[in-house]
Amino acid sequence: MEVNSIPQASLESQPSKKRKKGFNQPWILHLMVLPAAIMVFIFSYIPMSGILMAFQDYKPALGFFDSEWVGLKHFRYMWENDYFLSITWNTLFFACSKIVLNLIIPFIFALLLNEVRRMGLKRTIQTFVYLPHFLSWVTLSGILIDILAQTGIVNQFLTSVFGIKPIFFLGDGNWFRFTIIASDVWKEFGFNTIIFLAALSGINPSLYEAAEVDGAGRWKQTMYITIPALIPIAIVIATLALGNVLNANFDQIFNLYSPLIYQQGDIIDTFVYREGLLSGQFSFATAVNLFKSVISLVLIVVSYRLAYRFAGYRIF
Repeated sequence: MEVNSIPQASLESQPSKKRKKGFNQPWILHLMVLPAAIMVFIFSYIPMSGILMAFQDYKPALGFFDSEWVGLKHFRYMWENDYFLSITWNTLFFACSKIVLNLIIPFIFALLLNEVRRMGLKRTIQTFVYLPHFLSWVTLSGILIDILAQTGIVNQFLTSVFGIKPIFFLGDGNWFRFTIIASDVWKEFGFNTIIFLAALSGINPSLYEAAEVDGAGRWKQTMYITIPALIPIAIVIATLALGNVLNANFDQIFNLYSPLIYQQGDIIDTFVYREGLLSGQFSFATAVNLFKSVISLVLIVVSYRLAYRFAGYRIF
């Protein structure tokens, strides 16, 4: 019995057509990304040439090529400057406090909100705590300056109810630190709460049913089912936040601080802004910012490694 064979030419042409189609398809997608890639290249990569200023005594009139090269002079001055060490400590204090509180408070709040059985009430609370995340610090800073002023509504309440003298929230260094951390947590904890609630929604309901059959109450269900299910996402959030240890939120502090509290409230970013744009010390400001960028890059790489090792999280 003869078997009808398919011509060899047709067999070779079919894979080639598939390869051709598969080869051309990604380029269409790449063309869609091309405008965004060009914008990133223009506004993010080309300005990186300004790093040269960190190693020069840069003069705008002379430009990059004619300004005097001074090597590591600005970096040495940076480390010998006691004020730089002070603002580095302020930056670490603000950033670490925000990272820790923006992990613990949303974690606890998500557990409490998960116990609310009325969906309408639950969604209303979610909306209210998430809403401040969408407001800019320019808007919120104006509100905070008004309500925290010595004649603002907060001090009026404290004076009338508790007989406390007006507190200079934005002019006293210690109170300024408390205000910065508390206002940042109030603004951002709703975002992480949504992440934790999303993780809670992925828990298999049969686990709770089995625990209830075994006689476990809500407390034991929370301790042995809910919390262990949240720990992996908590590890991911904590490790990825390591990359922001030197970012203490420039927008917030810039809109709220004043010369009265520079010693306790100044951070690296606000210092670079004043030195570079206001004082014209372009080379020194670039050196400080380059130091911060290198440390941040290292921390980001380490954080992604840790997230992959402990929680199996990876982007690529």
